[in-house]
Amino acid sequence: MSKIGVIGAGYWGKNLLRNFEQLGSLYAICDQDCANPNFAAYKDQERFTSYSDLLRDENIDGVAVSTPAESHYEIVREALMAGKHVYVEKPLCLSEKEGTELNSLSKKNGLVLMVGHLLQYHPAFLKLKDLVERGELGKIQYIYSNRLNLGKIRREENILWSFAPHDISMILSLAGEMPESVCTNGGNYLSARIADVTLSSLTFANGINAHVFVSWLHPYKEQKLIVVGDKGMAVFDDMARREDKLLVFHHKINWKNGNIPVPVKENAVAIQFEDKEPLNEECRHFIECVQTGATPRTDGEEGLRVLKVLNALQSSLENNTMPVRIGKAGNGPSANAPQNSFENSRMPVKNRQNVNGYFAHESSCIDENVEIGKGSKVWHFSHIMNGSKIGEDCIIGQNVVIGPDATVGSRCKIQNNVSIYKGVTLEDEVFCGPSCVFTNVYTPRAFIERKSEFRPTIVRKGASIGANATIVCGVTVGQYGFIGAGAVVKSDVMDHAIVAGVPARQIGWACKCGTPLKFNSNSAHCDYCSNEYGLKEGHLDPIKEEN
Repeated sequence: MSKIGVIGAGYWGKNLLRNFEQLGSLYAICDQDCANPNFAAYKDQERFTSYSDLLRDENIDGVAVSTPAESHYEIVREALMAGKHVYVEKPLCLSEKEGTELNSLSKKNGLVLMVGHLLQYHPAFLKLKDLVERGELGKIQYIYSNRLNLGKIRREENILWSFAPHDISMILSLAGEMPESVCTNGGNYLSARIADVTLSSLTFANGINAHVFVSWLHPYKEQKLIVVGDKGMAVFDDMARREDKLLVFHHKINWKNGNIPVPVKENAVAIQFEDKEPLNEECRHFIECVQTGATPRTDGEEGLRVLKVLNALQSSLENNTMPVRIGKAGNGPSANAPQNSFENSRMPVKNRQNVNGYFAHESSCIDENVEIGKGSKVWHFSHIMNGSKIGEDCIIGQNVVIGPDATVGSRCKIQNNVSIYKGVTLEDEVFCGPSCVFTNVYTPRAFIERKSEFRPTIVRKGASIGANATIVCGVTVGQYGFIGAGAVVKSDVMDHAIVAGVPARQIGWACKCGTPLKFNSNSAHCDYCSNEYGLKEGHLDPIKEEN
């Protein structure tokens, strides 16, 4: 019998320990916490607090990894390098680049790499897949799944990465190919940066459409997969009693007068399947693959396909439900398929954000000695240079350069193709439109070094700068000032002033909310937010400014 070491004896690891022991293969346990009761419960096995020490034990044939997802790549890679077969809980890892490397390493060393997509080992799902493959449901038209519960709520990953991998794995298995495109939307309710609910759609070249609804803010637990074909419909309800877990409905659609669809409902037919524990079957399958060298049902390539879909869905979630094309359909990712811009993106939260809680896309460049506040996002190909400071909840668009030694306040939005040079300070809630320009030298020459002549530029709280506007160095844009698109600002702008033109001249006044104000005598009322203002000695004087 193969000897298995389990790395991670926590919430899920304890179940692996139980099953590998029942199968007579549990040889060693590793957990950093010696006081972990799951760790202490096994007296007859070798025990380690370092997985590197466990991997040096030559008696171990394979390892089962049940640790936080951000550690999977490092542990799996080291295990494969040590010549151990590997079973790793979902997801395989966090980036497609890492997943490809792990698959290549396992093949090069002739080792088993298996991913814990548990429901592919559920007897009811295996029976459902058999029904689909035998054509019992006819041509598959639509698949949808619900995986809902109240908790367990996580802080290291969002609901998409926590719940959806199981359903994506099953849907890809039933569809027999990768989706052409995906999209998802969701809601963050318990934390501003972690999605608690997502609804995802997958579109396949063979005509199948699917959706995945996952939530840990649901009043009751539901785990249901429904497959709709042109000859029948099947429901896999994992929360139902055993005799009702897998039902088939042979409903029909008759056509009245040739153009009016009339549904004809039939009674459900309960489908029998073997009574086996899915996790025990999964662990048994891993042991058999280790002993025989067989390819696991959920091997590393299958794990990589699921990871590819997850990354695409995450991309859509972060870009306001934007559809993301995955590429050519088939049994796996195509090397010739067109790549979406998030091809190698990683999972959000811990892996895509640093310990301070900001997001930085992997194509961005963050120098050392940079401060970025919680909740801020730095997008594609942007560069935050040495000594720069960015506040909380800012959005830094694509191809933005900040610094060196520039300062950006909190809740600022900087659109694509903007450069904010040394000497520029943006206070809180400043908006910079696409391709607006800041200068820091008043009389530049390419052949004269004038870094000592930088003139400071200050943009006060709440100001907005339109697309392609130019802010000449040395000026101050007042609070809630509004710079028109294409304007060239060469002198200070008063609070709430609207300026436009080349050179920029004041053409009106703006409310705090941005709405142009219409004055009656020396007072104005904002129709949008009901703030009130007066003019006093040529300056706007807020009378009522609550919003």
